[in-house]
Amino acid sequence: MQTLLRQFRNSRIFWPLMAWVILLLFNVIFDPSFFKLGTIVDPDFGPHLYGNLIDIFNDGAPLILVAIGMTLVIATGGVDLSVGAVIAISAAMGAVLINPALGNKLQLNEVLAKNATNTPLPIIILADLAAGTLCGLWNGLLVTRARIQPIVATLILMVAGRGIAQLITNGQIMTIYYTPYFWFGNGYILGLPVSIYVCAVVLLLGWVLVRKTAIGLFIESVGINAKSTYYSGINEQNVKLLAYVFCGFCGAISGLILSSFTHSADGNNNGLNYELDAILAVVMGGTSLMGGRFSMFASAIGAVVIWTFTVTCYSVGVPANALLAAKAALVMLVILLYSDYTRILTNRLFERRKGAQFKQRGSQHGTAN
Repeated sequence: MQTLLRQFRNSRIFWPLMAWVILLLFNVIFDPSFFKLGTIVDPDFGPHLYGNLIDIFNDGAPLILVAIGMTLVIATGGVDLSVGAVIAISAAMGAVLINPALGNKLQLNEVLAKNATNTPLPIIILADLAAGTLCGLWNGLLVTRARIQPIVATLILMVAGRGIAQLITNGQIMTIYYTPYFWFGNGYILGLPVSIYVCAVVLLLGWVLVRKTAIGLFIESVGINAKSTYYSGINEQNVKLLAYVFCGFCGAISGLILSSFTHSADGNNNGLNYELDAILAVVMGGTSLMGGRFSMFASAIGAVVIWTFTVTCYSVGVPANALLAAKAALVMLVILLYSDYTRILTNRLFERRKGAQFKQRGSQHGTAN
């Protein structure tokens, strides 16, 4: 039992979980009804649960997905600064295929306006996912084939991506009127938001990919020493390319959910600063920016912590322009908790407590005799 506890304390999920628990306790103290759940009937999607915890996971789903994809990229020793732009491109692609202008012309007939589209829904989804995946492929080719530094290669799409999204939407904020499309960001299954199930499926697929095949070992090997990996007979270029493609795919799903949730596509604001939050989430999950060992689940928890922290800051009245500074302080604290000194100190405290309990039991046993 003691060995399991020590392994849990040294695991990547320990400190993010502790940070999340502390945030939840603070919110309960600040608002005793924070954990309250209720049921409401949506006219389009039926009955479902509502509450702060539901909102945190539902609203934070796009960030969780991006953090999952970013984990593999950072584990290879790279970084993807373009995920926010990828979200904007994917959202714009879905919106332009739906053609909301047609919905504006049919406002007199509410039923037709809600179901107006020029493209079948499966094609819209495939085009949305393909757009983000191709962006990831572009980043991967620049990094692996053109040998451009990851921060520079992805910076290109970060700068150009929002311009591409603006070109797709003709520089406008496109409002979506197609009700079936809203299901991904506003729909429910068994009372829980669809976005939660999407995150769970992507996390499960990613876990199977990296833990039930050799790909996870290849990614960690590339992140630790890419040259040695190459001389071991592993194509390190293709491993990195897969990581960037998967990150783009996760960004595409995020764009789908985000545009569905907001009923619009905004090239300037969709996915804004998500790349920074995703990197922070991955770092909080214990993945080193130098590459190497990683945990998708820990990164997902880090994303939940960051979104909970954001909600908490807004609840206590922290201004929006000070939110980034507050996030930086939170991540700095978690990084310090991850240090070797903190780990050694924590183990010493637990071992000292264990020794004190052992001595106390021994003295009680001697007194009894």
